[in-house]
Amino acid sequence: MKIDSHQHFWKYDPVRDAWITNEMAVIQQDFMPGDLEPLLKQNGIDGCVAVQVDQSENENHFLLDLAEKNDFIRGIVGWVDLRNEKVGERLEFFTQFPKIRGFRHIVQAEPEIDFLLREDFCRGISQLARYGYTYDILIYPKHIPTAVEFARKFPNQLFVVDHLAKPFIKDLLIDDWARDLRHFAGMDHVYCKLSGMVTEADWANWDYSHFQRYIETVLEIFGIDRVMFGSDWPVCLLGADYGEVCGILQRNTLSLTEYENEKLWGRNCINFYRL
Repeated sequence: MKIDSHQHFWKYDPVRDAWITNEMAVIQQDFMPGDLEPLLKQNGIDGCVAVQVDQSENENHFLLDLAEKNDFIRGIVGWVDLRNEKVGERLEFFTQFPKIRGFRHIVQAEPEIDFLLREDFCRGISQLARYGYTYDILIYPKHIPTAVEFARKFPNQLFVVDHLAKPFIKDLLIDDWARDLRHFAGMDHVYCKLSGMVTEADWANWDYSHFQRYIETVLEIFGIDRVMFGSDWPVCLLGADYGEVCGILQRNTLSLTEYENEKLWGRNCINFYRL
């Protein structure tokens, strides 16, 4: 079974979604399950995990409503205020909705480079495991050293690094990113999504070969048991359509066995999020 571990839905709001700048005009519109389902079928993908984009509990209910009406949405990565002293009550509340499998905070947008190590944030993270929730780490390369220290603090919490921590693919820079990411190598509780790559490349002039070293580095660091495919649709439309995103990964993993491909394209995601 193939699962897209990372995609989004939204009803476009220019105020709430101010991160979608005018140069991103192609995604300044609504993207709903009816838009995604045929793309999944065309590319042999059986289901997906819908990931939050708005940092509000309303986002959880929006995604839950979509998942209730669309069985191919197998899981949800939502949002709660992990800094709230009463976050345990909110986590308890959301246990009644089994499709919520984990949570995410948009750390890349926080002004503090060591946001992940904030005492109040870590207090919230410390409560996720008791409810069986995962946590998606959304960061830039500059945050990787802090994220490594963060992950070491919680050896019993499942983490996944979104979008390879957004390496500078457009400029084909790899050494510093690879050096820092390598510290995750021995952490069996930390996974990585092979997602979001095309948006870090030159949107108009990328080539499939531009991604090879980044993909190979992630596979070397995390191993075949801790990586998963994600499209990052519809954000990926800035540089590629859904089929091209799949092709980026397919063309750069030709040496994998059938069993290894099963892990990369679905099995690991299913196991991580307990879908």
